[in-house]
Amino acid sequence: MNILQEHSLRDLNTFGIPATAAWYISYESKDELYKLLSDEYFQECKCIHIGEGSNLLFLTNFHGIVLKSFIKGISCINNSENEVLLRVGAGELWDDFVAYCVQNKYYGAENLSAIPGQVGAAAIQNIGAYGVEAETLIQEVEAIHRRTKESRVFTHKECHYAYRYSIFKDADYSDWIITSVTFKLKKTADLNISYAGIKEYLDKHNLPLNLDNLRKAIISIRASKLPDVKVLGNAGSFFKNPIVSAEVAANLLKQYPQMPVYPLGEGQKKLSAGWLIEQCGLKGYREGETGVYEKQALILVNHGGATGSDIAALALKIQTQVKEKFDIKIEPEVLYIS
Repeated sequence: MNILQEHSLRDLNTFGIPATAAWYISYESKDELYKLLSDEYFQECKCIHIGEGSNLLFLTNFHGIVLKSFIKGISCINNSENEVLLRVGAGELWDDFVAYCVQNKYYGAENLSAIPGQVGAAAIQNIGAYGVEAETLIQEVEAIHRRTKESRVFTHKECHYAYRYSIFKDADYSDWIITSVTFKLKKTADLNISYAGIKEYLDKHNLPLNLDNLRKAIISIRASKLPDVKVLGNAGSFFKNPIVSAEVAANLLKQYPQMPVYPLGEGQKKLSAGWLIEQCGLKGYREGETGVYEKQALILVNHGGATGSDIAALALKIQTQVKEKFDIKIEPEVLYIS
């Protein structure tokens, strides 16, 4: 366990926001976590749990405890002819887990390659990309309650997964600290190349479709669209793609026939937040030390000296313009912390 007071969070969030935490505590095992939870002072403090800081925005200094898990390990708990169950420590880097799956020819996680963050955070956020969401692989989530120290296993159904959502994002469940996640992977090829850019990449590089090459394609495509956080601070997609009724989507298509629309079933459609922002003329827009990434309007960037409040103000301006032009409300995917 590592305990630091008045600790800088600049290197612990991918926006590179220069906030500080009253306390920063990292732990490497459930035993260390239990020891921490037994501390009376800890119980009285405001507390947040971060992974790699790739989906949050510090608006101010944090006057409480910032926790980070380093619980590692990937263990096979069931291995059958067609599938495998893997229990993964919440502190494992997500892409290390994906690389492990690909290396061992386990299918299902490859489209989620190169997404920053930890396994525990992926289970909370229900990360998704290129036609796949993490929840399609998750079987159960093990967590410990911060207040009661109760250990509980949440089934997939109990997690109430939806688009970029799990029950752990609700205030009533925010005290649960995830310690491990169990995933089900396939052992037979079932590759998802529904995203057009994947086939284009494979054809361009004359690569056959297989697990390794699909991961390679995803990594390359992401790198071409997303800025390097070491150069431009960012949190990837800042806004969620809005979900609207089929009727609303149809009316918008009459005005904007080229608007991307994705079917969701149950009379719902998903729109592209990036496209909506771009149509407002904001792609590449800069305001002081923050701005909209020139290659992808869904990404807000820190040009070097932005504060969390600067980025939040730009986000509000974008939301306002999209609402005025399309009568569509776009919501941040990034978590604001103050």
